[in-house]
Amino acid sequence: MTVNAGLPGRLGSVRMAGELPARDDLPVIFDELDYQMAAQLYLWSLPLVSYAHWQHVHAETFGAGPYDLVHYLSYRDRLGLITANATTPYVLNFIDLSVTGPLVIELPAGPTAGGVSDFWQRDIGVIGEMGPDQGRGGRYLIVPPGGQPPENTDGHRVLTSSGMNIMFGFRTLDPDQERSQALVDAVRIHPFGKRDTTPPTRIVSPAGHPWSGTQPRGLQYWERLHNIYQREIVDERDRFFLAMLRQLGIAKDAPFAPDERLSRILSHGAAAGELMAQANSFAKRFEGSRWWPDRQWDLVSMLDRSDQRGPYYDQLLERAAWFYEAVSFSAAMKSRTPGLGQAYLASYTDANGDWLAGDRAYTLHVPADPPAKLFWSATVYDVASRCLIDNPQGCGARGSRDPDLRYNDDGSVDLYFGPDAPASGESNWVQTLAGYHWFAYFRFYGPLESYFDRSWKLGDIEPARPA
Repeated sequence: MTVNAGLPGRLGSVRMAGELPARDDLPVIFDELDYQMAAQLYLWSLPLVSYAHWQHVHAETFGAGPYDLVHYLSYRDRLGLITANATTPYVLNFIDLSVTGPLVIELPAGPTAGGVSDFWQRDIGVIGEMGPDQGRGGRYLIVPPGGQPPENTDGHRVLTSSGMNIMFGFRTLDPDQERSQALVDAVRIHPFGKRDTTPPTRIVSPAGHPWSGTQPRGLQYWERLHNIYQREIVDERDRFFLAMLRQLGIAKDAPFAPDERLSRILSHGAAAGELMAQANSFAKRFEGSRWWPDRQWDLVSMLDRSDQRGPYYDQLLERAAWFYEAVSFSAAMKSRTPGLGQAYLASYTDANGDWLAGDRAYTLHVPADPPAKLFWSATVYDVASRCLIDNPQGCGARGSRDPDLRYNDDGSVDLYFGPDAPASGESNWVQTLAGYHWFAYFRFYGPLESYFDRSWKLGDIEPARPA
């Protein structure tokens, strides 16, 4: 017998009996096959597991029911939310339509941005300023997949869901806290035709509950995937992936009970999948991802459409990149209309192309007149969790809505990142944590023409020179 030394990894140890692998070494090949499938299934399932885990947190940690809303108001409320902005509140919940049946969402008039999506994080409908109500409010009827809307919809806008589980969420854009709270309190969620018999929509606070929306690691990742698979419909485009899941012990209407071998392979596959996801997100190799050729800023999402479909293919790696580092996607995030929606850029490295390190000091120069009709912000995230940085300062962002933000004489702004406050004071500083890497998002709310034509150009995150 000879060893197949021409192959990398464990396959290189397989002995060959002529042109066939030795039968005693077949388990090595099958272990590799299952491991490779697990790593690819991790990338495929990221958006689904992300929402399924967050839904679990809502129910089990916060005690939120299907007709409640969780209000992420304070900075600490949002610490577990993947790449949350630190400026506007989030209001959302995850709802199983097999429990509620056709569902009504009543949204008041006012400056809000939000929508409804399935658990693959595909848009079912945009609501608020970018939706058909254009901020004037309205009633939306969500019909489960395969269902038919009632003959008399009584003026509701009908949205047919592409999944049995949905996320409904929005952000209030009014800077006045009282008006913003009034908008939240006016939202109603109830089954169709049962407005008067359903308890009023309850606002739940995550305050006081340690929590994380980051996708779980190890075997728990697959447990979450198995659980949501039992409660979801089968999408035709996913049938080959579901065949691979079946080979790894995750099947419809069957318990998840992996033996020692499969548990080991699944745990290793999740770890390898996350390593691939980190490279895929933080070192994007998608054509057109770099916004300015001579800067380190990338478009955070390379998804072209909210249904995640490209020409002749679906955007698998683009989807994995975005949903590893973020949650939810809508057309509003890729606005092409000046003054509406949002635009997001990310920097994972400094001006020299090195990872951003928490024990180093950096400066970001924001030229005058950033192209944002509403406001702009720069936000720092922890690499491991992709969540807002949990620093002693209790602040992970600086932006135009900060009342004490210090401007230069020409209207530009210098922002500072590092473990210690700069000599100029704390007003323009975000504290980073020594021993941990971080990345930054720069958001434009209501991006203007000079963003789209790229005539306004943001500086790179520059490492401070040694004293």
